[in-house]
Amino acid sequence: MEENETEKLKASVNAVEFIHGIGSRDLDDCLFADSLVTVSDSGREMGDFSVSVTKASYNEELCYLVHANSHGAIDDIPCGTSIKAYISRKLEILEENHHEYVKLEKQTVDRKVHIVRQDDQLVVNRIISEKEEVKTQTHTFPLSSLKGFVSEASNFLILRILARQKTVPEYMTFLSFDADTVLSKSVYRALGWKKQMIGEELVDIFGIERTVSSANDSSATWHCYFMPDGHLASRVQLGSPAIMKLLHLPLLLDGVEKDHIPVFEKKPLIWEEDIELYSKFLDRKEELKADYSSYIRQHPELKPLMADFLQFLLLRKPQDVFSFARDFFAPFASQSPSGKTHNDSQ
Repeated sequence: MEENETEKLKASVNAVEFIHGIGSRDLDDCLFADSLVTVSDSGREMGDFSVSVTKASYNEELCYLVHANSHGAIDDIPCGTSIKAYISRKLEILEENHHEYVKLEKQTVDRKVHIVRQDDQLVVNRIISEKEEVKTQTHTFPLSSLKGFVSEASNFLILRILARQKTVPEYMTFLSFDADTVLSKSVYRALGWKKQMIGEELVDIFGIERTVSSANDSSATWHCYFMPDGHLASRVQLGSPAIMKLLHLPLLLDGVEKDHIPVFEKKPLIWEEDIELYSKFLDRKEELKADYSSYIRQHPELKPLMADFLQFLLLRKPQDVFSFARDFFAPFASQSPSGKTHNDSQ
């Protein structure tokens, strides 16, 4: 995007005023979880969608933790999205991780976006893995140029607040990132009311449309419908063969309890698709590799010793490998200080 085009991208006045007018009570009313089922046009279950908002602390700053997950299969192709973010009380990003994947027959396309606030700028790191190729991009944005910016995680909070207010300011336009992490416009508008069967009840739901327009003239539009208390009833991206629907009425937040308590099925944990667990796995993997490499450097005799053992093993090809290894290393045991064995050292 050229510089003069970037300068034209500004949030609308009512969008900026909307963010400034959000109070702590508005955000606290968003502290709940939604769990929907993804179904096809024919009604076949294809996956699940969940989003939760809780209070948290980030570097000793009180904030909100937004966690969203969508996993399933479209045309028998596994795919999914995970978002984990720390959002300030002004709806600003403190840190956000966005992970998308599509598991094709011969390859997996994997896209990760990490956004973090550093001093007076927003740092965006984007990693795309396809086959053996890995592309990495890093962009920085001055916070002064992001007035009225809304991330994917902040979007869930805005939608819940608008749904509870049951109105959307006309032509309310925020700044946001498109699918390629390019700064774009994000426009919200009201879709009005309609009815939807949830469980055994016909419920009035309020609709909100969000459209993210890219610089290349393409756009992505979502239609979300909410119950009066802000619970998500349905969500669909226009053009997608899948729609996310609420199957059971949740406990209403405004003091009105339903007789029917929803039962959410226990979902299997797929740790490779969970951003936090996968990140911990990679950190532990690198930690062990560094520890093992350090040990090998400190014991240069290890490599020739193991090379001799493997060469002797392949020459003899014994049936009982364990006995062969015991006999091979037995002379070294007598050379250990004070006759110390491996078990003694433990």
